[in-house]
Amino acid sequence: MGLFDRVSRVVRANLNAAVSSAEDPEKILDQALIDMQEDLIQMRQAVASAIASQKRMQQQYNQAQTEANNWQQRAQLALQKGDESLAREALNRKKVQLDTSAALKTQLDQQSATVDTLKRNLIALEGKIAEAKTKKDMLKARASAAKANEQLQNTVGKLGTSTAMGAFERMEEKVLQMEARSQAAAELAGTDLEMQFAQLESSTDVDAELEAMKAQLIGGASPAQSQLSASAPSTTTTDASVDAELEQLKTQLDQL
Repeated sequence: MGLFDRVSRVVRANLNAAVSSAEDPEKILDQALIDMQEDLIQMRQAVASAIASQKRMQQQYNQAQTEANNWQQRAQLALQKGDESLAREALNRKKVQLDTSAALKTQLDQQSATVDTLKRNLIALEGKIAEAKTKKDMLKARASAAKANEQLQNTVGKLGTSTAMGAFERMEEKVLQMEARSQAAAELAGTDLEMQFAQLESSTDVDAELEAMKAQLIGGASPAQSQLSASAPSTTTTDASVDAELEQLKTQLDQL
């Protein structure tokens, strides 16, 4: 295979591929119907022209027949008048008209057959066009449905990786994180509250014990303590010891 043939085949293949990809079924159907309508117009013009030619031939045939009859009558008249030569001439004219009439009859028969064929073709073309119109509407509807379904399938296929779907997934994850933080904060708030109440209860117990100790100190010592205090060195030394112990207790309370 020569280089020119290979290049020509490549060019034709690329052109065919480009044309196939560019073909829109709806536009192609509309254009095909337009072409058929133009063919119908030309066919009607051809039929009209053939019928007009047939009518002209019919008129010429009828005229030739009429002229032949007229020359027949003239020949009879000349013969009645005794003019045989004139009668012969009239018969010759009659023969010419009959020959013309015969030729026109042959052409007329052929033209009639042609007109009949053209009429049948015209009727068939009109039927095909009517069928094409119906089929065009059906094919256009099917093409539209197929195109819509293809777009839908492409959209569904892209949902898993599309930006919009990704945004929904990110927002769902963010909401889950917010809910987790809210639940953790609620749990922590509950723990802090329990600890505060526990501290208050502990402080109440310490304060009660401190008040009891103060009451004992203000009300005086018990008999046993009086005996002990009698043997003690002095009151000043005992008060200093109590104050020191009290300060120690306060320090311990502050550290709680």
